[in-house]
Amino acid sequence: MIEPFLIGITAIIFLGILAQWISWRLKIPSILLLLIFGFLSGPVFNVVKPDFLFGNLFFPLVSFSVAVILFEGGMTLNISELKIVGNVVRNLITIGIIITWFTVTVASYFLLDLNLSLSLLFGAILVVTGPTVILPLLREIRPKGQLNSILKWEGILNDPIGAILAVLVFEAILETGIGAATAVTIQGILRTIILGSLIGLAGAYIIVLMLRYRLMPDFLRNPITLMMVFCVFAASNLIQAESGLFSVTLMGIVLASQKKVNVRHILEFKENLRVLLISVLFIILAARLTFDDLRMLGTSSVLFLAALILLIRPAAVMLSTLGSSLNFRERIFLAWMAPRGIVAAAVTSLFAYELTSKGIAGADLLVPVMFFVIIGTITIYGLGAKPLSRWLNIADPNPQGCLILGAHDCGRTIGKVLQEHGYSVIMVDTNWSNLSKARMQNLPTYYGSILSEHILDELNLDGIGRLLALTPNTEVNSLAALYFSKLFGSNEVYQLATEKSKKNGIQSVSKELRGHILFGENFSYSYLIDKFGKNSSIKTTPITDNYSFDDLKQQYGADNIIPLFLIDENDDLIIYTDVTRPAPKPGQILISLITEESISDKKNKEQ
Repeated sequence: MIEPFLIGITAIIFLGILAQWISWRLKIPSILLLLIFGFLSGPVFNVVKPDFLFGNLFFPLVSFSVAVILFEGGMTLNISELKIVGNVVRNLITIGIIITWFTVTVASYFLLDLNLSLSLLFGAILVVTGPTVILPLLREIRPKGQLNSILKWEGILNDPIGAILAVLVFEAILETGIGAATAVTIQGILRTIILGSLIGLAGAYIIVLMLRYRLMPDFLRNPITLMMVFCVFAASNLIQAESGLFSVTLMGIVLASQKKVNVRHILEFKENLRVLLISVLFIILAARLTFDDLRMLGTSSVLFLAALILLIRPAAVMLSTLGSSLNFRERIFLAWMAPRGIVAAAVTSLFAYELTSKGIAGADLLVPVMFFVIIGTITIYGLGAKPLSRWLNIADPNPQGCLILGAHDCGRTIGKVLQEHGYSVIMVDTNWSNLSKARMQNLPTYYGSILSEHILDELNLDGIGRLLALTPNTEVNSLAALYFSKLFGSNEVYQLATEKSKKNGIQSVSKELRGHILFGENFSYSYLIDKFGKNSSIKTTPITDNYSFDDLKQQYGADNIIPLFLIDENDDLIIYTDVTRPAPKPGQILISLITEESISDKKNKEQ
């Protein structure tokens, strides 16, 4: 009897991770493959039977998983971003939600032929967007200005708000009489805002307290944090159904924003757990679909999806951004980014199950329409976002700036020179002293591991298109080059040469596992430090018809000049490597490291 359980659970995990891997290889949204694999494993081949495998535990497990995903999402938010985008985010999660709720309700009533109560419920659920879909798209597109922060905040905050709104509508549906329904709604809102906030803040405070005073060992930090997420979620839900999602999201935001303790290790653990949970959830939710569900879809579902994308989202964005600093092109892009994801699927499945069991007509239509909306929005937004961003010119197709790994003296000097020539620069390091010095030079900085997946959510990569890995650790440089080659492309990741063995000259990292070699084949970290320390400086030399590169070599000596960068006529930054060594031409600017010989050195050479 145990074999069906083993086969089912193994199939869920295997198919979920396989879908993630294939989507990574093909560069397509993973949720599309997860839904396809889930449907194939469920109604088509009958391998995965979620209700049989989990029974009454199915929806509690889904709820706890969504709580962990939203907690991790909250930890990716930085409150300091609200100083710039706060007004727009506030309007999107208030005015935008109200407009979306009303218009989706109207569309559901007239196009899907749902009754008013179900239309209100479906409208409440569809105010959510899909941060698990939006964030990967933003990493690939890298829009300019405020768009990245706005979409990230909206997506993560909309999920708990939409879930709570849906619960209040659901409870109101079950009540008889307008007065009773109104009372339930008001009480639910107050309980969620006041008590839910207090529980979320208390959970964050306990974790900070235990970390600050070392009340838990390193190996228990992640398990205790996960336990606290479950406790906060359950305690808040006992007070008000689904308010736990709001509480854990707030808990994540508070933990990420406080400065008393470092919670990086918690976030890195949650990143890995999130991928597993999303994979499993979409497989089991899609596996619960049936062929009868799909037969319910028709022309009305297509019209509903079209209204959602072409009318409802644009109206919500345009009215929410009135009076903001966003230009018209940025508003169009915002209007084209509202895919639905895991929260919409989970909440719809839960309410549809309960309403169907109570015999409410039309409730069985909610799940198939929601999955159709999820597939449709992910496909349309996912495929159209990148071409649209280029057409609107809100994403830089050829960013020239540099992400510099290593904020030591040499790294800061290189970063400052590039910044002075108008190129965006971000210094990344785990050394506070190095970053403090960089900040004193007005260089943008990031404290943390370059290898954390979360770095892509926190960094503002506007204008950044290259990686320069300058640390003394060859393995870190190589791993960073491999990691960012997925984002920047393999031709735009550079690192210092590896240190060669003194005995046989063999390098410690193979060519396949590293980026292009910066500045020259012998330009290792020790060589860099040595050259920068010998009466050397970085000089900028405009090459003209009257002053060529040969004139520069004659002035300082060919052996004393190491070309680093070349700025061409189009202001494109060309980086010198062990194989790319272009000859400077008139109209271009050469940035080089020049060692100026002392008088005694010159006399010795002449003799």
